[in-house]
Amino acid sequence: MNYYKDFNFKEAGKLIKLALKEDIGKGDVTSDLLISKDSGSKAELLVKEKGIISGLEIFRLVFKIIDKNIKVVFSKKDGDRVRKNEVIGVVSGNTRKLLSGERVALNLLQRMCGIATYTDHITKKLNSNSIKIIDTRKTTPNLRIFEKLAVKTGGGANHRIGLYDMILIKDNHIEANGGIENTLKILKKKKSTIKIKTEIEVKDIKELAAVVTGGKQLIDRVMLDNFELSDLKKAIKVNNGLFELEVSGGVNERNIKQYSKISGIDFISIGSLTHSVNSMDISLNFIT
Repeated sequence: MNYYKDFNFKEAGKLIKLALKEDIGKGDVTSDLLISKDSGSKAELLVKEKGIISGLEIFRLVFKIIDKNIKVVFSKKDGDRVRKNEVIGVVSGNTRKLLSGERVALNLLQRMCGIATYTDHITKKLNSNSIKIIDTRKTTPNLRIFEKLAVKTGGGANHRIGLYDMILIKDNHIEANGGIENTLKILKKKKSTIKIKTEIEVKDIKELAAVVTGGKQLIDRVMLDNFELSDLKKAIKVNNGLFELEVSGGVNERNIKQYSKISGIDFISIGSLTHSVNSMDISLNFIT
C-alpha cells in the first residue's frame, strides 16, 4: 500500500529543514573537532522492539536534504511488522553529514513508528470491519503531517488535517451562538456557501434530537462526545442511520472491545494515538 500517495513532501521538507536548523545551529562542533571532513562511514538502522514501521521515506528525506550523496537502503517498507533487534536498513556517506542528520532522522522515525504501532494495537483490539479508528488534532506542533501519516500506516484513518479542510462545529461554537438550534439556523442560512463536509458535536440525546430535526441536508456527521454506552445505544436509535456517527472521548485500549459489538457506529476518534504515545526505540549504529 502506498501510504505516501497524497503526502506533501514539499511541506515535509520545509519542516525537516527547520528541525535541522534547530539541532545543528551554527554547526556540529563535536564532529567538526573530531572527524575529518572527508571521512566516510556506514551505519545500520537497528529496531530494538517489535512493532510497525512508519516513516522510512521521511528518514531518507532528512539525509537527502543534508547531502544528496548519502545512500539509504532499507530491507523493510512502511507498514511492515518488525521484530526486536532487527536491522532494517543501512545508511552510508560522509561521516560528518551522517552525524548531523542522525538525531532528526531518528526522532521522526521513532515517533512515527510508535504512533503506527499503537494505532495497529488499538485497531486489532477493536477488531471491527465497520468502524474506523481516526485521529484528532491533538498532535505535536509542526509534526502533524508526519503523525497523521503514521496513523494511516498503522491501519487507522485521518480526521480533518486542520481547521481548513472540514467544518467541525464543537461545543464552544454552539455556546457562542446561543445553543444548538440557533447554530443550525445560522448554518442553514449559509448552506449555499458550504463546499466541504460538515460535522457537529453533541453532548447528549437532546442535542442529537435537535440535529436530527433541524440538521438534515446540512450535517454529514455527528460527533457523540463522551457518551456512556447506554446513551450511545439510544443515540444510534435516534439517529436511525441519518448521519454518520463518530464516538469521541473516553475510548482507550482497556474499553475499546465493547464498542465492536455495537452496530451503527462509523468512527471512533482517539486523541491518544498521537498525544501520548511512546516512540519506538531505534538506533543508528556505525559499523565502519
